[in-house]
Amino acid sequence: MRATLGSLGIWIAFVAALLGSVLLAWDLLRRRRGAASAQVLDGRLLVPVVVAGGMLATGAMQWALITHDFSIVYVAENNARATPLIYSITGMWSALEGSILLWALLLSLYVVVVVWHYRSRAADEVVGWATAVLLGITAFFFGLMVGPANPFVTSSGSSPSSGQGPNALLQNNPLVAIHPPLLYAGMVGFAVPYAFAVGMLITGRVGESWHVDTRRWAIVAWTSLSVGIVLGAWWSYQVLGWGGFWGWDPVENAALMPWLVGTAYVHSIVVQERRGLLRIWNLTLAVACFALTVLATFFTRSGVVQSVHAFSASALGPILLTFFTLVVLSALGLMAWRGDALRSTVGIDAAFSREGAFVLNNLLFVGFALVVLLGTVFPLLYDAIHGGQVTVGPPYFNSLAVPLGIGLLTLMAVAPLLSWRKAAGSVVVRRIEVPAWIGTIVVVILVVAGVRGILPLAGFFLGVVAAASAARSLLLEARAERRRGDSGLRALTGRSGGGMVVHLGVVILAVGIVASTSYVSRSEVTLRPGATVEVHGHHITFVGMRTVSTPAKQSSQVVLRVDRRGEFTPGISQFAGRSSEPVGTPSIDSGLFGDVYLTFDAIGRKGSTSGAQIAGDVPPGSVVIGVVVEPLLAWLWIGGLTMGIGGLLAFIPTRRRPRTASSDAAEPAVVHS
Repeated sequence: MRATLGSLGIWIAFVAALLGSVLLAWDLLRRRRGAASAQVLDGRLLVPVVVAGGMLATGAMQWALITHDFSIVYVAENNARATPLIYSITGMWSALEGSILLWALLLSLYVVVVVWHYRSRAADEVVGWATAVLLGITAFFFGLMVGPANPFVTSSGSSPSSGQGPNALLQNNPLVAIHPPLLYAGMVGFAVPYAFAVGMLITGRVGESWHVDTRRWAIVAWTSLSVGIVLGAWWSYQVLGWGGFWGWDPVENAALMPWLVGTAYVHSIVVQERRGLLRIWNLTLAVACFALTVLATFFTRSGVVQSVHAFSASALGPILLTFFTLVVLSALGLMAWRGDALRSTVGIDAAFSREGAFVLNNLLFVGFALVVLLGTVFPLLYDAIHGGQVTVGPPYFNSLAVPLGIGLLTLMAVAPLLSWRKAAGSVVVRRIEVPAWIGTIVVVILVVAGVRGILPLAGFFLGVVAAASAARSLLLEARAERRRGDSGLRALTGRSGGGMVVHLGVVILAVGIVASTSYVSRSEVTLRPGATVEVHGHHITFVGMRTVSTPAKQSSQVVLRVDRRGEFTPGISQFAGRSSEPVGTPSIDSGLFGDVYLTFDAIGRKGSTSGAQIAGDVPPGSVVIGVVVEPLLAWLWIGGLTMGIGGLLAFIPTRRRPRTASSDAAEPAVVHS
């Protein structure tokens, strides 16, 4: 019954989305030819049907997972009777077919919100074409489940008595319940700016105010994707046992690329709103954001890359690659068709200005995305051409990411202080004087405290200057709000205030990355029971061993005490239901100024701990513990949370105020909603 209901929901959503897209497009084409609309059914009326179908399929899948309906192959392969409820629920996006279902559901929810939001302008051709495009994209993803990615295939024989269970790494931390949905919501959300870009190109109305609306949708997607990426790094840090948070894995890169281009887009669209510039560039960025999300889907669901984050190989690769090509070529064709209308009537008055900083900002972000794309795709191209394997590792990415990151921090420090059209050098120097002095004082204090390294100190200096610059902008805006009789807290909302909060979050995150990667210390120690060892300034005591058994897993844990602050239990876990290798479970002593990351690496020859590696050269009863000390790593997670809060604040509407020359000069905005 569950499989029948799920398949019915997918078919309902697919047919409704496809029919709605065709009906809308046909009606819009008739209207452009001057014919009166004679359609009995408006395609927009089918949008709630699409959502209903998606909800029915999702409900059926969750029902099957929670009740362990192993007659459905997907449930049998990704669920077990011993699987805890939270991981039964998250099993829907733990493998390929279920992840496509979540993707399609989120996309259908975006479509219904778009239709409701523009209900008063439903007759507008741009809205009509955008809705038709969104329904077409939705039909494509539901069509994948009608075809090769059907999550409701049933077993031909008798159902197994117990399932295999989720992958061990996907039932070892509750972040799996939050990270994928937020990541998908961000990726899917970039379909809305793309759809409106296509609508503007088809109608030729590229110079109207639709770019303001696309910016608001983009900031929703960007915020969700930002938090999703940071949570993914946190999951990697807490689960994989390597003590890192970002390894330039192909799937990590696939999520980073649309984020980089989306960041450029939410900056660049402001220049078009204020000055009427960068029309072609902004349309290109809107298309690129969505195209890169499709490419990311190809990377993760085709089996062409090997990654701990990727799904198994499937037949979806050629289909997704064809769709990606269609998205890119159709958009390029439309832009070539509307080339004359896309030209801006004005230009940048001076390179040293707010809009000049935006252009440089865009070049850096897009350049960064191209660097990541090249490093990710090159091994695939090499294999296709030469038939061999080659690896592009962290040294390549880091060698280019560091200078690009320094350039972006420099822009974050200077850009909020620039005026539109042309900035006076003396004015900018006066504005940056206090932030620069604060940054210098902080660096001097760090050097006196023993901190060394040109690049890390440069990163700290630029981070402090950028934070002080953002704080200065917020203070100026708060004073202006109080003069108008409003609360100074209103300065934190809207595109300017929220954007500066995002800047503060980025700075906090950047400082955490610089400190933790530049001054990380790694070691491995052997401990006898009751022994204490000092590792990088921390005292670690081996208290003993213990075994923890639950219906879902059995864990062998080493009980350690770090700096007499409590017990920490790195372990080795074997999960029920899936015949897999035991996985390590790190234990982390996390603090504001640094983390001590502990892993259970091996046990002595006579140890009886199940799943642990036995080391012949280690005394019986002793254990080998991996210790990673990373300063300020918690700042990365705090910065990601601050970015998310800033994105939400940026979406809060504020009243429009008249623009003046002085307000242009002092407006504290670089990231906007």
